[in-house]
Amino acid sequence: MMGKLWGDNYFDQTSKKWSTNMFDKNNKKLERGFCSFILKPIEALFSAVMNHKKDVYEPMLPKLGIAIPKENKEDVGKPLLKVLMQEWLPAAHALLHMICNHLPSPVIAQAYRIENLYSGPMDDEVAKAIRSCDPNGPLCMYVSKMVPTSEKGRFYAFGRVFAGTIATGQTVRIQGPDYVPGKKTDLYVKKIQRTILMMGRYVEQLADCPCGNIIGLVGVDQYLLKSGTITTHEEAHNIVTMKYSVSPVVRVSVEPANASDLPKLMEGLKRLAKSDPLVQCFTAPTGEHIVAGAGELHLEICLKDLRDDFMKGAPVKIGKPVVSFCETIQDDTEFACMSKSPNKHNRLSVTCQPLGEDFCKAVDDNEINPDEEMKLRARKLADDFGWDVTDARKIWSFGLPPDGRANVLVDNTKGISYLAEIKDSMVGAFQQATAAGVLCDETMRGIRANLLDVTLHADAIHRGAGQIMPPTKRVLYACQIKSKPGLMEPMYVCDITVPNHAVSGVYTTLNGRRGQIEGKEDRPGTPLTKIKAFLPVLESFGFASLLRQNTGGQAFPQMIFSHWALVSGEAYDPKSQVNTIIMAVRDRKGLKGGMPDFNEYYDKL
Repeated sequence: MMGKLWGDNYFDQTSKKWSTNMFDKNNKKLERGFCSFILKPIEALFSAVMNHKKDVYEPMLPKLGIAIPKENKEDVGKPLLKVLMQEWLPAAHALLHMICNHLPSPVIAQAYRIENLYSGPMDDEVAKAIRSCDPNGPLCMYVSKMVPTSEKGRFYAFGRVFAGTIATGQTVRIQGPDYVPGKKTDLYVKKIQRTILMMGRYVEQLADCPCGNIIGLVGVDQYLLKSGTITTHEEAHNIVTMKYSVSPVVRVSVEPANASDLPKLMEGLKRLAKSDPLVQCFTAPTGEHIVAGAGELHLEICLKDLRDDFMKGAPVKIGKPVVSFCETIQDDTEFACMSKSPNKHNRLSVTCQPLGEDFCKAVDDNEINPDEEMKLRARKLADDFGWDVTDARKIWSFGLPPDGRANVLVDNTKGISYLAEIKDSMVGAFQQATAAGVLCDETMRGIRANLLDVTLHADAIHRGAGQIMPPTKRVLYACQIKSKPGLMEPMYVCDITVPNHAVSGVYTTLNGRRGQIEGKEDRPGTPLTKIKAFLPVLESFGFASLLRQNTGGQAFPQMIFSHWALVSGEAYDPKSQVNTIIMAVRDRKGLKGGMPDFNEYYDKL
């Protein structure tokens, strides 16, 4: 494409010579020369058009090979600049040629990507076939998303074939993301109904498709929710599930305007959950149907698809956006909290302590895995996080994923009889408690619960789940209240591109929305500045429109989920910001007025 625009040769500013290979990877000087060569006319053209200097930019156009279309002859300013850039550097052609010329082919790429792609051993038969992109090896395909079809409730399974050849009528193993080699959970052995080539709006049926290609499958959507691995090898492991840089932290409730449309809504939510790899659709304990997305814009697109495509225009009532929070603690428990079972024959003594953000991040990144071998995990915890090896080997349970997994229950008892019999009951209660904390019924994060002492009745009938689970939850809540409780909110990292003269409007907007400015970087050769800031998700609703309003429409924000941050203030201080948020969440969820009282959960001796 660049050869078509500039001729077969390119001018190198460094050597003052013309070259035939401006994108030579081994010649960095050539690339820098080209960047300077192409940016200068862009900057001059931009300045002349935006300042309406017709006598300056008109002589430039023939030299740059640009012809203004007849219908745009009268355009000025930004509309004209947009047309000129589309004529000069059309994005479709530029992207296509860049992909063809600079992205490695699957034969080359899979050889060095295999360690990141395949979750199994690197020397098994499937790994070797993926590494060499062998069409005659065992089949291995990763389904990355589901594409809705015109047929109601059906989807094309869309993905890449990494090894072997997939064909119509072939019997394959469909392994979901929860499949474990050697077990039968999340595993189906079925036939492929059809293999299709997806050509934009059109599909074309194929008899088979070799590795290295992207293909669509018919008939697989019944067995996969969002993604999975398709193979013919019985000992094949899964392709590593994709990770996203965002998290579904913004939620809205949806309900049909007419009660008779409820079945349509349920079916629509199922289709929406399949079609978008990130969105989550579930029913809350209150009975509300919740759609969770990455942000305001993402939710808006999802709800439009739900209303127009999946419910065929049936009216839907949409609640106000709601942000997820996480409850945490900031200090060790003041003293060991104790609770008694309903029959007063069993007692539990527990303390809590914070795990730290490094531990939580390691759990989120799967560096610390609940399914990992116990001794290996214990050694990692001891070396990297300063844990006692004995404690690390006696972790009973982690919390429930996704947000609550960074909590642990540790057995610190010595010589307690019948302890193994109550372990399952305590683990179940611990996971329930971490899924809904005491402050405002939100997920707990970064809490380590230490079981110090247990007194149990000698008769097994008096220490069943009904006698163990309630006191376990109560004592965990009591420990949370006595460990300087806090609330964590999700944060966006916000990249804002803005002209230098409009920077003050960005600062004003961020300060009014509790934003934290992380850095500022000027772009050399342009009048633009890039500002990096952290913005609470709770404050992000309407942020983009307010920012444009304060900068005259010249600022362009891009927001991506970054991390969880502690809200400032004391939870039990009525004047603090964190207390205001907690009370608003409690009111929205219909919880009892006022902050939870420690005496409700603590049992005295």
